[in-house]
Amino acid sequence: MDAYKLDFIEFMVESGVLTFGDFTTKSGRKTPFFINTGNYRTGRQLNRLGDYYAKAIKDNFGTEFDVLFGPAYKGIPLSVATAISLSSSYGSNVEYCSSRKEAKDHGDAGVLLGGPLKDGQKVLLIEDVTTAGTSIRETMPLLKAQADVDVIGLIISVDRMEKGQNEISALAEIEQEFGIKTQAIVTMEEVIEYLYNRPIDGVVYIDDEIKGRIDDYYAIYGIK
Repeated sequence: MDAYKLDFIEFMVESGVLTFGDFTTKSGRKTPFFINTGNYRTGRQLNRLGDYYAKAIKDNFGTEFDVLFGPAYKGIPLSVATAISLSSSYGSNVEYCSSRKEAKDHGDAGVLLGGPLKDGQKVLLIEDVTTAGTSIRETMPLLKAQADVDVIGLIISVDRMEKGQNEISALAEIEQEFGIKTQAIVTMEEVIEYLYNRPIDGVVYIDDEIKGRIDDYYAIYGIK
């Protein structure tokens, strides 16, 4: 596993972003682990987060695209932090753009925040996680209603590696449905492999009990 992926896994648990317990996802699934990028709260954390995303984007998509689009609300700081890192680390001056939950009818009016979308632009979507693909299915029509853009792919922080609406993963469904490439900084398989019975600052985040609960979860929702 690449060194930056190992660093990113430790960064998530140290930041309280990757946690283990009893949670319910947006799709209604009961899960023993949860990724909440809302817990990245400091300038230093956002700087590091943007760097991890930028590295994964450069390695998997390159830097020849125009817009980094993050759906509201969590996608807003992700798109901003990563756009800054793409500029500072790789000299790529992409625009950031995000959606609003409600359209604004005065001043900077409309449903978008940041750079306006234009016909022919290459757009990369950025999200925290994708469990069932709900957010992307809401986002794609919104983008196409604004301009005839070319959505080249989706980058997320963690691939939960579980079923979407069918027997394949949510990311695979998105690839098939929209014809775009999807990529995660790390997968849950990599997370589990690295954290299982490994202490981070003296804490074991995935012990035998948590590992058993994760295995039970994937027995129901995991991809085959």
